[in-house]
Amino acid sequence: MNKKSFDYFDLKRKYLDFLKKNETTGKPIIDKVGKLNKFYLPLSRWIYRIYKKDNKIKIIGLSGGQGAGKSTITKILKFIFKIKYGLELCVFSIDDFYKTRADRLKMSKKHHHLFLTRGVPGTHDIGLINKIFTKLKKKNFKTVLIPKFDKSIDNRIKKSKWMKVKNQPNIIIFEGWCIGARSQKNNRLKKSLNIVESKHDADLKWRKEVNYHLSTSYRKLFDKIDKLIYLKAPSFNYIFQWRLLQEQKLKLTSKNKKIMSRSKVKEFIMFYERITRQMMKDYSKISDITVFLDKKHRSTNMRLFRK
Repeated sequence: MNKKSFDYFDLKRKYLDFLKKNETTGKPIIDKVGKLNKFYLPLSRWIYRIYKKDNKIKIIGLSGGQGAGKSTITKILKFIFKIKYGLELCVFSIDDFYKTRADRLKMSKKHHHLFLTRGVPGTHDIGLINKIFTKLKKKNFKTVLIPKFDKSIDNRIKKSKWMKVKNQPNIIIFEGWCIGARSQKNNRLKKSLNIVESKHDADLKWRKEVNYHLSTSYRKLFDKIDKLIYLKAPSFNYIFQWRLLQEQKLKLTSKNKKIMSRSKVKEFIMFYERITRQMMKDYSKISDITVFLDKKHRSTNMRLFRK
């Protein structure tokens, strides 16, 4: 057996062991190996080639609607890069940079009461994300603390429990539902898409403020991303089903009782609907590579738009 074959079979064995320890899926082994061959390995090779162009730290964005599988994908990519390439990946989510509930309360009083609900542009600490990027890429690297947000209590956890990045990464994967999203023209904001917009934002004040953040501080942040991967759901309807599944999983792992009901989840994703639908429409414009998902989260195709 040559070295290349040995490396592959060794990786496959460790990959299956990794899934057994970290994943709850009951899919047959043949499906798991198929996903390794047709999805994870080609995607990891693409990212690796980007890094090897100049061996400088790269920021890869991973975007997709709620429940699209971003967290699972980043865990497996981090594992593959460590085993196959010997490279350090630092993975974190824009979700962990939500402003504290106290800060969002202030924002809701100053701008619009809908800003109390986390999620939309304007509710993240963009300044802190920029600082983290700078620290991670700094020549004289020192341990970096990355915040963690507990959705079950709707607040950031105490600093002593933040994630510690002790080794400087070769690649940073920055994931989140709105990564790479673009602002809309104001005349596109007029028509309400759901009850949240029609009932609570009839004067468009909230929509315009969100759009302003997206066109300014978020645009500057997203410009720092070297390449963007977009996970495209079959339709917005599946975003609700996937987000509901997330909440059910959260209920099993959290001791806190603040878990959203089905009706609350339905209302909650209305806050994300406008930008999510726009991203699903603009995927070829915003992404360098798009992964098309079916209703069961399976990747059916990958399309490269920019090398």
